[in-house]
Amino acid sequence: MIYSKNFLRLTLFFLAISTASYAQTKFQPQDTEFYEPKSKIVHTSPNKAPSDAIVLFDGTNLNQWESAKTKGTNAPWTINDGVLAVKPGTGDIQTKQLFEDFQLHLEWKSPDIIKGEGQGRGNSGVFLQGLYEIQILDNNNNPTYVNGQAASLYKQRQPLISAVKSAGEWHIYDILYTAPKFNKDNILIAKGSVTVLHNGVVVHYNTQIEGTTEYIGMPKVVPHGAGPIILQDHGDLVSFRNIWIRPL
Repeated sequence: MIYSKNFLRLTLFFLAISTASYAQTKFQPQDTEFYEPKSKIVHTSPNKAPSDAIVLFDGTNLNQWESAKTKGTNAPWTINDGVLAVKPGTGDIQTKQLFEDFQLHLEWKSPDIIKGEGQGRGNSGVFLQGLYEIQILDNNNNPTYVNGQAASLYKQRQPLISAVKSAGEWHIYDILYTAPKFNKDNILIAKGSVTVLHNGVVVHYNTQIEGTTEYIGMPKVVPHGAGPIILQDHGDLVSFRNIWIRPL
């Protein structure tokens, strides 16, 4: 390629200006350092909630929960030896407190005696803001639709990998959730998203939520504000422990 003399002159001219401008800007290290505001101090220790977390279940009581079927009444599930278990037929339970963006930690275990197959095998779920389900299901040798397996964003997105454990072992979900945003006219202006670690492995990374996680039909966009965490009664004896949340 042949450059014109004028082009070369212009190039050298602008290069000279850039070099001169850079030489005149003499930054010191402290010019790009700041000391306020201080980051909040959070204390952490193994197998315990961070010091700034809201403990939703620590093995002792269900004070943070209520019946989703009959709001305002006590959560009807059972606690034995520090473990919360679904009481089939009593309905879902939900947090009394409502949340928007958050970090959620929970641990779950399939029933000791597994019955059925597909979606009838150790089925439960955790609903973010009461509308968007991350599936809980026994995945061991259990063929089912991939967007309904454990850790799927139910009926929308399958997990990137299937993080299995042997029967009887505890699973861990760590969920980072950004709520969808609606304007004053209830028009969606930003879709929600979720990142999920299943047993320490990323299975969703900033996955976009298209709407409600429907069993039949397409996702629905439902305008809403803060909402509860819901644990699902799907008729199986799924167990839970060590549940905490950090609003973001």
